[in-house]
Amino acid sequence: MSLDIIKDDRLAGIPHGFFGRTGGASSGIFQGLNCGFGSSDQHDTVAINRARVSAALNIPADHLCGVHQIHSADVLTVTTPLSEKPKADALVTNVPGLALSVLSADCQPVLFADHRAGVIGAAHAGWKGALYGVLENTLIAMEALGATRENTTAVIGPCISQKAYEVGPEFLETFMDEDPAYAQFFAQGLLDRVQFDLPGFGVDCLRRAGVGQAGWTRHCTYSDPDRFFSYRRSVHNRDPDYGRLIAAITLPN
Repeated sequence: MSLDIIKDDRLAGIPHGFFGRTGGASSGIFQGLNCGFGSSDQHDTVAINRARVSAALNIPADHLCGVHQIHSADVLTVTTPLSEKPKADALVTNVPGLALSVLSADCQPVLFADHRAGVIGAAHAGWKGALYGVLENTLIAMEALGATRENTTAVIGPCISQKAYEVGPEFLETFMDEDPAYAQFFAQGLLDRVQFDLPGFGVDCLRRAGVGQAGWTRHCTYSDPDRFFSYRRSVHNRDPDYGRLIAAITLPN
């Protein structure tokens, strides 16, 4: 079965993909392309899945670089294949042949590229990382490699949509404490619950940071179980674990 790879025309000319769950070797609750070693899936099976992603990007398996994601605003600059996974939530490089990857299962996977400068980035941006600056810090790290914001495109891949993201009043207060203008990303739900627009917030962060282009692929992970893994859906289903989607980008050799 072939892989389900979502590509975005805004990143045309840069090999990339937001990978769905179709075409993987995992089974059970991980059915499909589970790429997370942090899951309880079999390690060898996850390795097979990740090798399929590498092959789709036409790179060696050990050139698929990732980090130990911790919902931070920390960014790693990569110049050689990683033998270990440092703690961070974004990566940048200007080295052709290295693929930058992030894992997600409702959080935002964000791919960046300055085509002119030959600099790319990838960020894992849940609400906490996005609120505290992982997207802006990715741009700063790209600038250190020669990128410019006005020439940078950033695309948010499949993540949880507003209609599926119900949160409580404490969550809303956290955002209001940072900036009352963030109220625009919340819609009233039942009783004291509100619905948070994570990709809308992410796009706004990127645009305010000055990127040339920013957008979302408009795929909701929660709402499409056949195509995507979702942490929140797994909680609602009382599943013991959940698969991780992968997004990756590389500079052509």
